[in-house]
Amino acid sequence: MTRLVPRLPPHAVPTIHQFLRAHALADGAEGVVIGLSGGIDSALVARLARDALGPEHVLGVLLPDVGFPAALLSETEEYARSLGIAHRTIPIDALVRTFASLLPEVQDRVTLGNVLARVRMVLSYSLARETHRLVAGTGNKSELLLGYFTKYGDGGVDLLPIGDLYKTEVRALAAELDLPRAVRERPPSAGLWEGQTDEEELGISYAEVDQILYGLEQLRSPEEIARETGIALGRVQEVLARVDRNRHKRRPPPIPKVGLRTIGLDWRD
Repeated sequence: MTRLVPRLPPHAVPTIHQFLRAHALADGAEGVVIGLSGGIDSALVARLARDALGPEHVLGVLLPDVGFPAALLSETEEYARSLGIAHRTIPIDALVRTFASLLPEVQDRVTLGNVLARVRMVLSYSLARETHRLVAGTGNKSELLLGYFTKYGDGGVDLLPIGDLYKTEVRALAAELDLPRAVRERPPSAGLWEGQTDEEELGISYAEVDQILYGLEQLRSPEEIARETGIALGRVQEVLARVDRNRHKRRPPPIPKVGLRTIGLDWRD
């Protein structure tokens, strides 16, 4: 029934390679730092960066918290070695415990999950500055549109190499590049708390959500998207409302216009 299915463009890989070289090896930059989580997005970004820039220009950083599975940590370190890139493993438990001691009243698991993401951002940027690199984010188009990332956490990056690929296109490209099967088949998770998975938290599969988001990109109305995909109109409207609700995550902080030219309004660069 559906005709609204994102298809991986044949020019995706060369375009991303060119993008990485133009940004990560220009203006004094000496490559990228990538947070490796064991998931498909970070594995794909690491592979694309290795191929585009050379392994000497890619630093993989593993930042496990106390709940990070030991087997997944070993697997991810082995993946970095297989790419030939340098990697560092830095447990973040001490920093998380310090936060908890300073603000013991914070108990909400989403808030605490955001703390993990922001601690990882701080460490990634510290390493990036010391090594004259940029932080390459691992967010994909589906996550960016849904606002499914932590503001100033995993959303705090310099580059988003796969930011114009829907999750289903990420999966297709990972298969095309023959990434390890374990990586490709692992349920997507932000790793913000034990047992957390993206699709359970979102309440919808990426296969469905990408059809809705692609319909939005193609300027279809909610009714058209529902008709062309067979997805209930109410569910389509829920996803579109989430995209609208999280618009603030995709924009710079608003500034009141006082001067002649205002950053983010009429002074863009």
